[in-house]
Amino acid sequence: MSRCCINPSILSADFANLEAEFARIATADAAHVDVMDNHFVPNLTLGLPVVERLQEISSIPLDIHLMIQDPDRWAPAYAEAGCDSVTFHAEAATAPIRLARELRSAGSKAGLAIRPATAVEPYLDLLPEIDMLLVMTVEPGFGGQKFLDVTLPKIRSAAEAIKAGGGQVALQVDGGVTEETIVRAAEAGADVFVAGSSVYGASDPAAAIAALREAATTAS
Repeated sequence: MSRCCINPSILSADFANLEAEFARIATADAAHVDVMDNHFVPNLTLGLPVVERLQEISSIPLDIHLMIQDPDRWAPAYAEAGCDSVTFHAEAATAPIRLARELRSAGSKAGLAIRPATAVEPYLDLLPEIDMLLVMTVEPGFGGQKFLDVTLPKIRSAAEAIKAGGGQVALQVDGGVTEETIVRAAEAGADVFVAGSSVYGASDPAAAIAALREAATTAS
């Protein structure tokens, strides 16, 4: 049984008062920040200037998830801004190994994300080049969606490959994470969990974070 990380998604936060919203998740392991460009996904959120400011005011690390076209061009700036981890999509990157190395050389952890319909097997050889693999458990773009159980075999395959490689890569899931679904994801081998509405929709986000962490840790 290993400790699991809970990274609440600020996609479900009040964007008009983000400093206060960050304070509500101070007990989390990191804040998950979704950057969307309205091209790779049909939604537009925030960009580098806002992330730079969040980096200044946050008491916990920033876990950046870039749902954008041309991450090869734009992702390094988020690492240079001091973000703890920067995740880009395999479907959007032209040179993922080169980009991962750029992110690491700039001081960030490098993450690789795949959509629910993207097979994980073609990317397992890249595990030595990254610090985290993100398996999307909903279609990226919007919060509040239901967890897709069809992704569980992919999570298991990724977890087995990570274990075979020495277990140095974190396995993150994002989408539809609740106290119920986090158990299935943790049993499949995930150890980092992005939760949006189940944290920010709770009357006590700190209690929600604790409950999710306990459920995942017990199941892992």
